[in-house]
Amino acid sequence: MSAGMSPNLALDQEVARLRAAGQRVLHLGFGEARLPLHPGLTRALGDGAWHTAYGPVAGRPEVLAAVAGYHGRRGLPTESEQIVVAPGSKPLLMALVAAVEGEVLLPRPAWVTYGPQARLSGREAWGVDVPETCGGVPDPAALSDTLRRMRERGRRPGLLVLTLPDNPTGTLAPPGLIREVCGIARAADLTVVSDEIYRDLLHDPATAFLSPAEAAPERTVVTTGLSKTHALGGWRIGSARFPAGDRGAELRARVLATASEVWSSLAGPLQSVARYAYDEPPELTEHVARGARLHAAVTQAVHRTMTEAGARVRSPDGGFYVYPDFEPVRAVLAAHGAVDSASLERVLLERAGVAVLGGHHFGDDPHALRFRAATSLLHGGTDRRHRAAMESDDPTDLPYIRRELELLAQVLTKLTA
Repeated sequence: MSAGMSPNLALDQEVARLRAAGQRVLHLGFGEARLPLHPGLTRALGDGAWHTAYGPVAGRPEVLAAVAGYHGRRGLPTESEQIVVAPGSKPLLMALVAAVEGEVLLPRPAWVTYGPQARLSGREAWGVDVPETCGGVPDPAALSDTLRRMRERGRRPGLLVLTLPDNPTGTLAPPGLIREVCGIARAADLTVVSDEIYRDLLHDPATAFLSPAEAAPERTVVTTGLSKTHALGGWRIGSARFPAGDRGAELRARVLATASEVWSSLAGPLQSVARYAYDEPPELTEHVARGARLHAAVTQAVHRTMTEAGARVRSPDGGFYVYPDFEPVRAVLAAHGAVDSASLERVLLERAGVAVLGGHHFGDDPHALRFRAATSLLHGGTDRRHRAAMESDDPTDLPYIRRELELLAQVLTKLTA
């Protein structure tokens, strides 16, 4: 059972408290997109205000069709009967854990919510180390070994969660690795959840992307939402695509049964937003592309800063995260009292005014010197600055972004030099 508030939300509230008390904090601890709101989304919200009835649990027909079209344009032919929309992807993930019998397998490290959701559902979460090259998927050999150990202990593996691109590492697993992992999942009869909420934020749009729903279509559920691509975290709009066929229909029915007792339906006005967004009109597609370019520029700059400070860091492929490992400068950090991920997180906040999430929150080895840094909070604190960053050819040269990057470099140099 989870013993407290989600650590990323708790940290965000702590940063707000410190700032209200007059302290300067460089906030890299919260995965919020921080992009300007597109006016078309506001219009869609207003146009949907008259939808005051509950509506169908899965979503209105025109909304389901829009989400199906979104997946179809990404190489996943989809019918409306395969879609469910919900107030965010989090409740969909929770309902999926409850719907699939057996224990949950996660890449290690993994987003902070997956493990607690498994425990809240009375399941055990089994972390499996990721490869050296990327996160979001377990190392195939380690996955096979974990499945063997689970069976030897009489445990039943049921659900495998993958994240493409990954949170916390910001990397994308290549197609060959996805095929290998999905082959293992098929042999073990696992249900696969592919969390693709960062899919449209690839730093290079030409990067090869293979969804597990292409490699193992009969057993893969794809979840996504509008929190990251459209910066609508507070509006809470998520969706799930279920496999075609009997297996997918049964799983979708179980999720809808949970939905009917927990959230009833996505709020009517927000379904109008979902329809507009998933229909992908040209003006919104360009807005998302500009946001992806902004995230790429700032995230790559933070990656360089971490590397120059002595960390080992996988090169990010999408989203707005980096996941540095400061093992190469362990002796220097120990002199400041940072000997593991929890103490490194504390030293950075208390002595340097930099908020990050330590790797232990993500199921990583607590003795490692790793943390996740979210780069999107460097875009500025106002809508005007967010818009300027979106429109800039080089957002890292904007004074307010450059100032934050320079501060980060100074802090890390002071701690690691």
